[in-house]
Amino acid sequence: MKNKKQENILLAEMTNKEFLVKNRCAIHAVEAKLEMIDAELSMKEGRMIINSVTSRIKQPESAKAKLIKKGYHVTFQNAVEKLNDIAGIRVVCTYLDDIYAISSMLKKHKDIIVLKEKDYIKNTKVSGYRSLHLIVQVPIYFHDANQNIRVEVQLRTVAMDFWAGLDHQLRYKKSKKETALIGSELKKYAEIIKEVDEKMLKLRHEIEAI
Repeated sequence: MKNKKQENILLAEMTNKEFLVKNRCAIHAVEAKLEMIDAELSMKEGRMIINSVTSRIKQPESAKAKLIKKGYHVTFQNAVEKLNDIAGIRVVCTYLDDIYAISSMLKKHKDIIVLKEKDYIKNTKVSGYRSLHLIVQVPIYFHDANQNIRVEVQLRTVAMDFWAGLDHQLRYKKSKKETALIGSELKKYAEIIKEVDEKMLKLRHEIEAI
């Protein structure tokens, strides 16, 4: 009964209007910085840098599943304290070096604090997943008080995003046997996509040098 009560509190708090507004404000604040970075880099490089920016606030059921996976009790307090991706932004670029250029510029903003960085491009996950993850902290002024909200920023190329989308779609609600087979194939394709990313970057450099 106690666990069910805590789960109900988690659902109520994570769908509370104030909680959602604060997280949306944090997302908008980071998105505004990304827009400025994109404009500056695009002007400097003479080409499009960011293809797309999408965002979301984690659903209560997803937060519950992640808490259980990490071995935490399912409570709203644990969700806020232990989960770094309640507010999330995905940035999709064309080239590998754009990812690191955006990351570098985002870190220079004085009101952005980078709490954690996970480079799954240089250190690819076993599944083949590749992306650069930044957990940033952004100040939000709400009800006459400052509050720091964490936002996860995922930076990836179009090719990486294509692979990640297929990975999620193909694994969804599959049996363990099917998942193992799919995982093995997708890992091979991840290597192909990695090679394509590197070759496209090399081609761009060659064209720029002409």
